Amino acid sequence: MNQQQPPARAAARPEGIGASRSSATAWRLIETPADNGSRNMATDVALMESVREGGAPALRFYRWWPACISLGRNQPAKDHYDIEEAKRRSIDFVRRPTGGRAVYHHHEVTYSVIVGDRQLGGPRRTYELVHRALLAGLRLLGAPTDIVEDPGLALRPSTVPCFEKLDGGAIVSGKRKLVGSAQFREKGILLQHGSLLLTGDQSPTVELLKVAWKDDDSEPPAALDEILNHLPTWAELIDCLASGFERLLGIHLLESVIDEKEKGRMMHHSRHFSDPEWTWRL
Repeated sequence: MNQQQPPARAAARPEGIGASRSSATAWRLIETPADNGSRNMATDVALMESVREGGAPALRFYRWWPACISLGRNQPAKDHYDIEEAKRRSIDFVRRPTGGRAVYHHHEVTYSVIVGDRQLGGPRRTYELVHRALLAGLRLLGAPTDIVEDPGLALRPSTVPCFEKLDGGAIVSGKRKLVGSAQFREKGILLQHGSLLLTGDQSPTVELLKVAWKDDDSEPPAALDEILNHLPTWAELIDCLASGFERLLGIHLLESVIDEKEKGRMMHHSRHFSDPEWTWRL
């Protein structure tokens, strides 16, 4: 499949809700190194606090190490997973601040958007616009992707893994899920984050369950390596995804880093997300 050249963000012309680049809202573009589950979640929460204090909205891209299963905020998990087998495979667990179901984070890119909860029109509208921005970026890569339009498809908290079922607004290739996302809203700030699968292996979310789960009607997840027949470089991937946000939302992304104050907050919040009382509370 022919890959379109990643556009230069500096020359991107907003095509979405913004009018012109000169008047576009500036967001932070943050790439952080691979980190463990508790620190990844804590960093998103620290960024929520920065935006709440008047900082610019943020778009963050990150990866995970070691591999980790993240649990939805309200999904049942206690006594449902074989923790010893997970340790043998060097797989961690973390419970997200957001809702949704279990996701295996390994060969993927995770995005997070932190913004005022009304800035993009409320939670549902934000979910839709963020996914359309991701879709625009994926299409710049040449990926044949679309969005599930049925708003009636909603996933309730469950041990059924996130990528086993389609939900309204999910990004798919054919009938196979490629991107799954979840939200958390607190004190006027909305966090939305989600996983874009680079390879399709989500099997640990099922294999580590103590009670076998199987649905012959479910489709395996899609993955970028198979729908593109190759994987773009990390730089190409981030450039196209970021360009999709600029074009669809009419924003201007400025490269940024986690500052010292945010690092301190991250370390504080990471103690919460690494606490077994939180991880296995349900």
